[in-house]
Amino acid sequence: MSLYQLQKVLFDINRNPGIYEQFVNDFDALLAQYDLTDEEKEALVKRDIGLVYVLGANCQLLMHFAAACGVGWSDYLQKMRDGVRNHGPVRAGFYAMTTSVDEKVAGL
Repeated sequence: MSLYQLQKVLFDINRNPGIYEQFVNDFDALLAQYDLTDEEKEALVKRDIGLVYVLGANCQLLMHFAAACGVGWSDYLQKMRDGVRNHGPVRAGFYAMTTSVDEKVAGL
C-alpha cells in the first residue's frame, strides 16, 4: 500500500490551486503523477470516501477532499462509518483499528 502517496494526493488537492484545477478537469492525469495502488486510484476516482478512510488516509486530509467532492459534514461522517461496514477495519495509518469492526463503528 502506498499510504504516503494517497495522503500526498489528498494534501496536494487541498493545498495547491493548480492541482485542484487538475482534480476538477483531468483527475486521471493527476492520479498518474502519484504511485498509487489500483485500489487507491479506484477509490479516489469513485470518490469513495469510506474506502479512502479504510485505506488509512488522515481524516483531516480526507475531510477537505470530501468537501471538494461536494460531501457535507454529516454525510462525510456517515461515509466513514459505511466504509468500515463495507470494507472492513481501517488497514493502516493513525486510525488503524485494533478492536472489532462492530466496536469501532459504534464509536464513530
